[in-house]
Amino acid sequence: MKPTGPAPAKRNLKTPVVAVPYWLLEFALVRYAVVCCVGSLSISAAAVFASNWYLVGASDARLQAQQARDAAYTRYAQVENEKNEIRSFQPQFIVLRDKGLIGEERRLDWVDAIRQVQEQRKLLPLSYEFEPQQPVRPVAHLSLSDYTMRGSHMSLHMDLLHEGDLFNFLQDLQQHAYFSVQDCTLRRASSAANVPNSPTLSADCDLNWLTLAPADTHLMTKRRKGK
Repeated sequence: MKPTGPAPAKRNLKTPVVAVPYWLLEFALVRYAVVCCVGSLSISAAAVFASNWYLVGASDARLQAQQARDAAYTRYAQVENEKNEIRSFQPQFIVLRDKGLIGEERRLDWVDAIRQVQEQRKLLPLSYEFEPQQPVRPVAHLSLSDYTMRGSHMSLHMDLLHEGDLFNFLQDLQQHAYFSVQDCTLRRASSAANVPNSPTLSADCDLNWLTLAPADTHLMTKRRKGK
């Protein structure tokens, strides 16, 4: 049997309504614009960063280019100065080289020059002796650049008819080479008087034959001798 009695009362089950801000309801209308704005800001920030990075790199490259240009200009100026110096000093350099001052010593040429002057001046017999070449330190300050001065000492003995023979001999010899007269002593000869072509004087001189050679050349020569 079905129970009888009054029916139970029904409950009100309505969900409470929450108020939503109007801008949130309308966000769907502007969300595309917001996304575009955020994307534009991101791209702009990336572009600013990239531009700044490129500017810094360009500034560094510009500075390096200026430094390279300045260095190239300095080298160019040095080359031009060296070319001008070569043009100015080349003729004199050639004269000094041909005369035997620049380069290795030319002892055989010196011996030949002594013989030629003696024969041309018809001088009395003479004798001389060379010593090994040694470095020479100039008395006055003299810039030799990459060259070093060296001297070969020679002891000279001459019998003379008169003192002019000695002066003429040294003067003619200077046309063939460079040397300095360090000391010269004249003495009367003890030969018999009134004898034709007999010496009346004798001279003993110390000469230093000079050469200029690159410093590296003498260093290599010294090393070879050391071996």
